[in-house]
Amino acid sequence: MIAAIGKNNGLGKDNDLIWHLPDDFKRFKQLTTGHKIIMGRKTFESFPKPLPNRTHIIITRDKNYTVDFSSCIVVFSIKEALDLVRDDTLAYIIGGGEIYDLGMPYADVLEITRVHESFEADTFFPHIDEKLWKLTKEEFHPRDERHKHEFTYLTYQRRLKTKTP
Repeated sequence: MIAAIGKNNGLGKDNDLIWHLPDDFKRFKQLTTGHKIIMGRKTFESFPKPLPNRTHIIITRDKNYTVDFSSCIVVFSIKEALDLVRDDTLAYIIGGGEIYDLGMPYADVLEITRVHESFEADTFFPHIDEKLWKLTKEEFHPRDERHKHEFTYLTYQRRLKTKTP
């Protein structure tokens, strides 16, 4: 899973990001390009168009939902989405909050950008239980002329065996 989250685990508000962090966007692009990305319908609809060089797996409850892009696949459950990436060496769950909740038991790595402020949000990332997750990498990014907020890239590895769908 990959996410940028505030100190209070806030992800977004009104189906939009709360902050603008160009270096985090660059990191997201670098990590996810060439891979399948799993997301909820609202997250997909928050993009102006599909992200290039990625296969989008969109989870929705709406059985009539369709998209007209060849890089997009619509499914109706987290299990269906995970079945589509079962043989891939790497795929990412990219949100939103409900999809992160559904995907957390199946993830084996968390790529987190922790923004060092709390924000008013209506969507939240699930709690990261330190008994289940081990922090393996940490890289601090200070506030600067392009970034209004300090943040840290955090990589967590699952300590215990993951579930299979």
